[in-house]
Amino acid sequence: MNPTTLTIIYFTIMTGPVITMLSSNLFLMWIGLEMNLLALIPLMTNNPNPRSTEAATKYFLTQATASMILLFSILMNFKQSGLWTFQPETNSTIMTATFISLAIKLGLAPFHSWLPEVTQGVKLNVALILLTWQKIAPLSILFQLYTLMNPTLLILSATISVLIGAWNGLNQTQTRKILAYSSIAHMGWMISILPYNPLLTTLNLLIYIATTIPMLSIFHTHSFTSITSMSLMWNKMPVALPMISLILLSTGGLPPLTGFLPKWIIMAELMKNNNLPLATLMAMAALINLFFYTRLVFSTSLTTFPSNNNSKMYTHQDYKMNNNILPPMMIASTLVLPLSPLLL
Repeated sequence: MNPTTLTIIYFTIMTGPVITMLSSNLFLMWIGLEMNLLALIPLMTNNPNPRSTEAATKYFLTQATASMILLFSILMNFKQSGLWTFQPETNSTIMTATFISLAIKLGLAPFHSWLPEVTQGVKLNVALILLTWQKIAPLSILFQLYTLMNPTLLILSATISVLIGAWNGLNQTQTRKILAYSSIAHMGWMISILPYNPLLTTLNLLIYIATTIPMLSIFHTHSFTSITSMSLMWNKMPVALPMISLILLSTGGLPPLTGFLPKWIIMAELMKNNNLPLATLMAMAALINLFFYTRLVFSTSLTTFPSNNNSKMYTHQDYKMNNNILPPMMIASTLVLPLSPLLL
């Protein structure tokens, strides 16, 4: 793709969520979401093939549907109150429709089925944007509007998301689908605590992004798209074995790594608010998540799969892709737990 075009696309992707986060006007928030949506589609179809075209089409149709529902809610609110902001007097049906549109955009259950399919159909660097940066704008709107929404609806969607993200991730062999279902589960954790303590939602989002970026960066650099391809990491990049193992376990929420911090404080906050059944259910779902991450670590680090490589090592080859962001992100994704008193 032309460098100028690529620069404009990335600038639009970066600008969209910023406009949404800084706006109090609902119509401007919607414009920021649309900028984000339309700028990502050219990246998805940059190297056209049937799978990427299908993924881009699915992404466009689901996101356009969500945008239509959101715009409909905004216009109905304007017709009712004459304001471009939601008020406590806003009709509950309008707020429910708004939550449904944002749930579709985030990939929350039961509107999650597009996310694994789209993630599987795009390249790993586009999947990184899809699973991290694209979540910020819808979550920022939810952060501003959660007090006007039905908390029962939020918690119900969060519970289903956590369960589906854990259960459906069990039988996957493709790394992009595993990360997509992990994203659905993480979104469930974020939404579950939103009615009680929205600051913990922000902390969970930051830690989720900090663990996902280094993991997908390593996958992208070495084209690890399945468990089978990851099993050859021992002779491609042995230095990355402990790194990727720690990041995977951290994303699964194993103490004493960074990924345990949001799960720990969210469960503590839920119990503080007398919601013991939800805390118990989410803790059990977190164990299922940890199981399939441990399975990835096992196939990557603890087994030697058959290889047709006679020299057994590719490490003498020079890799052109140097990733300078990986070391600091690696530290952030694994060693932040001792700073939890400072963060809290």
